[in-house]
Amino acid sequence: MSIKTLGFIGAGNMTGAIVKGLLASGFAPANLILCNRTPAKLAPFADLGCIVTTDAQEAVTLSDALVLAVKPQLMKSVLLPLAESVQQRQPLILSVAAAIGEASINHWLGGGLAIIRTMPNTPALVQAGATGLFANGRVTEAHKEFAQGLFAGIGQYRWVDPEALIHSVTAAAGSAPAYFFRFAQAMSRTAQVQGLSEDQARVLIGQTMLGAAKMILETDEPLEQMCQKVCSPKGTTERAIQSFEASDIDLIVAKAMTACFERSQELAELLAD
Repeated sequence: MSIKTLGFIGAGNMTGAIVKGLLASGFAPANLILCNRTPAKLAPFADLGCIVTTDAQEAVTLSDALVLAVKPQLMKSVLLPLAESVQQRQPLILSVAAAIGEASINHWLGGGLAIIRTMPNTPALVQAGATGLFANGRVTEAHKEFAQGLFAGIGQYRWVDPEALIHSVTAAAGSAPAYFFRFAQAMSRTAQVQGLSEDQARVLIGQTMLGAAKMILETDEPLEQMCQKVCSPKGTTERAIQSFEASDIDLIVAKAMTACFERSQELAELLAD
């Protein structure tokens, strides 16, 4: 079955980011169906020409593919009443919810479904997201191509297998924007103590992070070498890096990412069925 219509159960920030990317790539708004129980959240999508509804059953019946974008804790209660409609329609299922495994989604919706589990992150809101994708055994190459087009519209993506690697994606990308925001916050505070205004610090730090990220993505140079190139012998950057090393930055980062990874596993077990 070719995919012409795409439905969303949930109309939060991630849904908005995906819709924005789709529209920018030429996807017809009339082929997008947005469902949310709060009408006010649907109004901006209606203004774009999308179909909107507060009835999840209606969204299912209209959709060749269905994005599940509700909070993980609500997923089971939202999906169980949709099982019969989903079994009749047999849409491709794409989940953007953290922690909920493919087996649980499949079980709640009656089984036998093509499911792609995804882990996007918040920079998708500015079309600079990073998404990990896992496909179960019923997903076809055509399904994968559709998903790739979907997530290419909001940034970059990588497929992972087995599904357990989604926990690693959560630690390396899904939760990671907060790491960088926190690092930038610490830098900004120090920069202001050293005399810069809040605006000056925000722009200079943000642009520097953006530029460094572009260098990582647009060159094949090893990260260690990229760092060394900025460090002149006995210079200012070398002194800063030596301070990081003295505080064992590798251990600090490893502990944080491990805590994230383990919490992702815990949540998956808690919410599994």
